[in-house]
Amino acid sequence: MRVYASIFAALIAVSAPALAAPLPEVDAALVLAVDSSTSVDRAEFALQMEGLTAAFRDPDVHAAITSGPRRAIAVTLMEWSDPSWQRVGIPWRILRSADDALKLAEEIDTTPRLIDGGGTALGNALSVAVRLIQSAPVRAERKIIDISGDGAQNLGRALAPVRATALKAGITLNGLAIVNEEPDLEAYYRDALIGGPGAFVLRAADYADFTQAIRQKLIRELTIPVARAPSRPITLAARAPIAPASPQTE
Repeated sequence: MRVYASIFAALIAVSAPALAAPLPEVDAALVLAVDSSTSVDRAEFALQMEGLTAAFRDPDVHAAITSGPRRAIAVTLMEWSDPSWQRVGIPWRILRSADDALKLAEEIDTTPRLIDGGGTALGNALSVAVRLIQSAPVRAERKIIDISGDGAQNLGRALAPVRATALKAGITLNGLAIVNEEPDLEAYYRDALIGGPGAFVLRAADYADFTQAIRQKLIRELTIPVARAPSRPITLAARAPIAPASPQTE
């Protein structure tokens, strides 16, 4: 009987679900969603990636990454264009130090373009970005989707309901509008895309301006605590100094 009891106990132990390890806690989970549509030629795409690489090598960005109580963030990078074309170039990475940020910079610098062409399906891109946030292997105090692009939506899933779903889930949507082809894109991003606590849109005059704009964007979105975020979306010029956060008034 003892033999059978031992076997039974062993079977129970094997079949019992293992206790899941707790997810790492971070101050922010950030999806970097990069436009890779037809309007973005290879040189322009390279400038976007070079801008991201330079930003994650910047000491001020390093300080922003570790400025929260958990001193860590999680980042993933995806490309997007057509309704069915979204590709994760870099899976979730947890950054806890300048060294981690520098490693991510090297990874971005060597990541090939995964999508080359297609339309501007912002609704589909945002939908995939929301799923990335919801499946992130971390527990994040703040959840942010950072969309950069050079055009308004021209096909695919309607943007408004996806945006509403993201906001209901507590996700902040920020935008970086590259306005060399569509001068009104900043206003479009402000009216149709961004939202959530502390949401804002930055304007880059062209792709060469992207590096400064993405640096500012990362510093601002990673260092503003939700409790101190402005109650209204903010629009900043790409080269304007970063203004201090105003207290929540609502």
